[in-house]
Amino acid sequence: MPKESRLKEYKTAIKEKKATFVVFVALRLMVIIAGIHSYISGVYENLFFCVLTFVLLTAPSFVKKNFGIELPSALEIVILLFIFAAEILGEMGNYYTKVPYWDTILHTVNGFLCAAIGFALSDILNRNENIKFKMSPVFLAIVAFCFSMTIGVLWEFFEFFCDVFLSTDMQKDHVVKSITSTLLGDGTKDPMTVQQITTTAVNGAKLKIDGYLDIGLYDTMKDLFVNFIGAVVFSVIGFFYVKTRGKGKIAKLFIPSIRKEKKK
Repeated sequence: MPKESRLKEYKTAIKEKKATFVVFVALRLMVIIAGIHSYISGVYENLFFCVLTFVLLTAPSFVKKNFGIELPSALEIVILLFIFAAEILGEMGNYYTKVPYWDTILHTVNGFLCAAIGFALSDILNRNENIKFKMSPVFLAIVAFCFSMTIGVLWEFFEFFCDVFLSTDMQKDHVVKSITSTLLGDGTKDPMTVQQITTTAVNGAKLKIDGYLDIGLYDTMKDLFVNFIGAVVFSVIGFFYVKTRGKGKIAKLFIPSIRKEKKK
């Protein structure tokens, strides 16, 4: 590689590391300020989210240091922003209910990021000299997609567990205007459809909603669907990345790699 090209790549890498460092420091400072405010205000639940976020923000650095994996600056910055958006803005700032589609955006990004991680794991193994077989671009893309969807499903299991056993409402309810149910039928296998629902009552008391209260199903399916979209998008990007032998510019921004050890 020409000396000028290596120098250019070195300068670019330095700029990217500086950008990552600035984002990392800025987010940690905001978390610390939010934590101090929560402690003074006596809102210890928010203080817990601050401590959790503070720990999670160190995860990328921990992975790089202990597992010898190099995270592209773009991927690391997106992960850091994702953690901050989910915990501080989403939970503490209540953006999940205040900002339309906030949860949808995060689940889409999660699907994309998890596909990138799954693809990287497969790609790293595929490049390992000890592995006796080579995986095709299509197979790598499928593995990345399946890995992302598995993480999405496991997260929905976690939300369901918290809602059932901890009385939370992580699976946000939706109001629907019609339902189809076999239990409401005449005892046969034929379901009954109820349309134009305007009121719902629980234990004889009418709820302040103009329809039937869905308990988490729509939210779960929506989360899995947008996770699917994010996973498909990156899987396609990853496919062409391998097909072109690493020439994909977008893929390089999000695919981790094994850190090259310096020769003594």
